[in-house]
Amino acid sequence: MKLTEQLSKLKQTPEWDVIIIGGGASGLGTALDAASRGYKTILVEAVDFAKGTSSRSTKLVHGGVRYLEQGDISLVREALKERGLMAQNAGHLVKNQSFVIPNYNWWGGYFYTIGLTIYDMLSGKLSLGKSQYISKKKTIELLPTIEQKGLVSGVIYQDGQFDDSRLAINIAQTAVEKGACLLNYTKVVNLLKDDNNQVTGVQVENQETGELYELKGKAIINATGVFTNAIMKLNDKVYKKYIVPSQGIHLVFDKSFLPSDHALMIPKTSDGRVLFAVPWHDKIVVGTTDTLIKSHSLEPIALEKEIEFVLETAQRFLAKKPTRADVLSVFAGLRPLAAPEKEGKSTKEVSRSHKIIVSETGLITITGGKWTTYRKIAEDIINKAISTRNLPAKECVTEHISIHGNLKTTTADRKNHLYIYGTDIPKILELQNKEPELKQKLHPNYDYTLAEVVWSIRHEMARTIDDVLSRRVRLLFLDSRAALDSAEKVALLLAKELGHNEDWVKTQIQEFNELANGFLLTEFRTN
Repeated sequence: MKLTEQLSKLKQTPEWDVIIIGGGASGLGTALDAASRGYKTILVEAVDFAKGTSSRSTKLVHGGVRYLEQGDISLVREALKERGLMAQNAGHLVKNQSFVIPNYNWWGGYFYTIGLTIYDMLSGKLSLGKSQYISKKKTIELLPTIEQKGLVSGVIYQDGQFDDSRLAINIAQTAVEKGACLLNYTKVVNLLKDDNNQVTGVQVENQETGELYELKGKAIINATGVFTNAIMKLNDKVYKKYIVPSQGIHLVFDKSFLPSDHALMIPKTSDGRVLFAVPWHDKIVVGTTDTLIKSHSLEPIALEKEIEFVLETAQRFLAKKPTRADVLSVFAGLRPLAAPEKEGKSTKEVSRSHKIIVSETGLITITGGKWTTYRKIAEDIINKAISTRNLPAKECVTEHISIHGNLKTTTADRKNHLYIYGTDIPKILELQNKEPELKQKLHPNYDYTLAEVVWSIRHEMARTIDDVLSRRVRLLFLDSRAALDSAEKVALLLAKELGHNEDWVKTQIQEFNELANGFLLTEFRTN
C-alpha cells in the first residue's frame, strides 16, 4: 500500500462506482466490501486512517454483554457472529480473552452465570468457550490483585480482544489488494451535484500539496463518524442532527495492577455502567465512560470528572490502588451514536446498532455501529447503494475474506511483540537484516525497532509522527512519555524516507509534542 500507486490510480480513473468519505472502521470495511464485489472503489480520509474513534476503542471484539441486559438480542446475536468471523479472518490481531466478573453479594454469581450462558448460546458454533461460576478462591487465583474484602464468588466468560488501528491498516491493505484506491490526508471540501440536486461526486483537497481533484461516482457514502454533520452541511442547508457524540475515556497502567492474562469486568459501577480492565500489549487498559459531548474535535481530551470516575472505580476493585501518578497514558474517543428519535435519552440508552440514511440528494450516510460489526455494516451499506444508486447487483463476499496479515497466533507467539504483523513478520525481519541500523530500538524500555517505523512509512502510508506512534506502533497509547522521547527518531526517519527538510522535522516534533500532551496525565487538569 504505497501513496504513489494510489495517486496514480486516482488520476487514471475517470469515474468510480463507489466513493467513500471517511477512513475509520465503517469506511474501510465498506471499501473492502465494494472492491471485493468488483466495484471501482475509492476512499478518501481527511487525516489518517482510524485517526478518530476507530483507534480509541476499549480493544474488545464483543457481542455486548450490556446490550443483552437491555434486551437487544438481535444486536448481540449479530455481534457475536461477527466476533467469530473476525477471529477467523484476522487471527493475528483478534484473540480469545477470558473475563472474570467478581461478585460481592450472594446472588450476583447466579445472576451473571445465567445471563452469560444465554450469551454463549447466542454465539452458536462461533462460541469462544463456556461461561462458568467460580469460587472466591478461584476468583483470587485468576485475579491476584482483586479486592478481597466482601468478595463472594466470580463468573468467568470468553470474549474477544484486538488491536483496533492495526486492524484498520490491515483492512485498508486488503481493500487495496482487491483493487480499491485509498488515500489518507485527502479532504472532501465539496459535494458535486447535478441539475436535479443529486450527488454525483466530491471535490477533494490533498492536505499536503493543496491540489484539488474532482471525483465522479455513482454511489457516494458518508462514513465520517462524529463528523457526519459537517458532510450533511455540505449536502443540504437545512439538516437535522444525525449524530450525538458520546465520549469514552481509558486510562493505561502498568501490568502490575492486574498481573493476569484474564481481564476484569465490573458489570455495575456507581453510575450503572460497565467497566473493563483489559490486558493489552503488556499493559492494562481501564475504561470506559459514556459522556455526552456538545462539541467534538479530532483530539478529544479526557474530562477531569471522567478521570476521577475511572480511577475511583479501579481503586475500589483492585487491591493495588492505582493513582494519577501511575497513569501511563490517557486517551479519549468519541462514539458516533445515531441521534435518538426522542430528545433526552441518556447515552446508555441510545442504541449501539447502526442506521443507514439516504438523503434526498442520494448521499448515503452511516451512523452508529461498533467495531465488532464493521463487516456487517459495510455489507448493509453496499446493499443499500445497490438498491438506491443504480449499481449492478453483486453478492457480498467478505464473510470469509482473509484480512492482510491473517495468521492464527498462540499465546507463545504473542510474546514476540511483532505478532501484530502476522504474515508480514518475515518482511520486517528481512528489512532489519538488509539495513542493520534499523535493528535499533525506538525506545530503550520497549522492543519496537526503527524497522517497524520504516515499514509503516513504506507499506502502510504513515505520513506523520502521530501516524507512526499512535496508530502503526501503539506507543502513544501505551506510554505517552516514551512516545514523546521517541518523536525525534521517528521525525528523522520520516524526513529521510519522504524527502522532507529540517524545518519540517522541527514543525512535526512541535505538533506531536502538543498532541501527546493530551495523553499525559498531569497533576490536575482544568477542562
